[in-house]
Amino acid sequence: MNPHTEPLVQPIYHSTTFVLDDASYADLRENDGLGVSWYSRVRNPTTDAAASAIAALEGAEAALVAASGMAAITTLVLTLCRAGDRIVVARELYGDSYELFARYLPRLRITVDFVSVAELEEWNEVIARGPVRLAYAETLSNPQLTLLDIPAVAALAHAAGAVFAVDNTFASPRLVQPLALGADVVIDSATKFLNGHSDVIAGAIAGAEALVTECRRTIMTFGSCLDPHAAYMLVRSLKTFAVRVDRQMQTAAAVAHQLEASPEVERVIYPGLSSYPHREVAERLLPAERGGAMISFVVAGGDERARRLMRHLTLATEATSLGGVETLISAPFNSSHYLMSPGERAAIGIEAGMLRLSVGLEEADALIADFETALRATAVSEVFAH
Repeated sequence: MNPHTEPLVQPIYHSTTFVLDDASYADLRENDGLGVSWYSRVRNPTTDAAASAIAALEGAEAALVAASGMAAITTLVLTLCRAGDRIVVARELYGDSYELFARYLPRLRITVDFVSVAELEEWNEVIARGPVRLAYAETLSNPQLTLLDIPAVAALAHAAGAVFAVDNTFASPRLVQPLALGADVVIDSATKFLNGHSDVIAGAIAGAEALVTECRRTIMTFGSCLDPHAAYMLVRSLKTFAVRVDRQMQTAAAVAHQLEASPEVERVIYPGLSSYPHREVAERLLPAERGGAMISFVVAGGDERARRLMRHLTLATEATSLGGVETLISAPFNSSHYLMSPGERAAIGIEAGMLRLSVGLEEADALIADFETALRATAVSEVFAH
């Protein structure tokens, strides 16, 4: 390539189709066309560039990108599982992930058994009941922030001959690399920290080359491919991934400590706090001085107080999603887990008054002041006074 015309920035290959040559036909015959760019539903140079960058971050042999995080999860499950198979899944999951496992997979005659993510004895007991095709959990559960003991569950899954998949969205590969700890495959909602600008919907699957290739075959059939322009934006964002997330984690630690000191906050769940209920696992698996950029906390006064608190914030924004440069706050009862009943939420540790905070790139002092003001304004004594 002429060095004077070689692009510094990843080009967007908007073409749906590509010129066929002898190499293309050979790949179609020998590899079902999964190895070359001949049609963008299968492969595209821009989506391949995004996938390669994510594979490097997760320490994987290969990766692919999909139309969303849920598309990535569904693709993986449909690739691995058939009618009659059994899956063991942590019940503390993102709401739509839970819907997939609890509502839709049983319709395909796939048995799904749920366990508590932090209860290793329960994992062991349920896995031991019979053949298991897939074990599945989130690195940090949404929104309870329970840290998965990846090496321990990996050992249990592998002893049963199961594939162990981990959704790494909340942690991001900047905090945890599940493959290095024993997972077989990693899912990321690239919408979140990987893209980090609240302007792309995307998902990723990373793992061994052979498994990723089979997942690509599934995407080719079901059509859940990522648009090349979205892939280009993802590549752009990945260039700043490390500096963004490092700053977000630093600020999150400061905010978590300040929230814990507030008398208006009943409980703060953050892996970087000494009060974190899974401290032993955090000390083994997380880098020193890092607790992630997600905080969950419970305010006195229940869900109604939580709602009022969000409306009093001026810097943090009430919105779903996470991982962006803007600080976002949401209440699981009316966002990520709104499809669940109060009883179902309580059963997986989502308490009344719980809020989920995704820390962005604002100044820590400004965020802390914003929360202190909102907590004072919505205090029970203030409500009665007015």
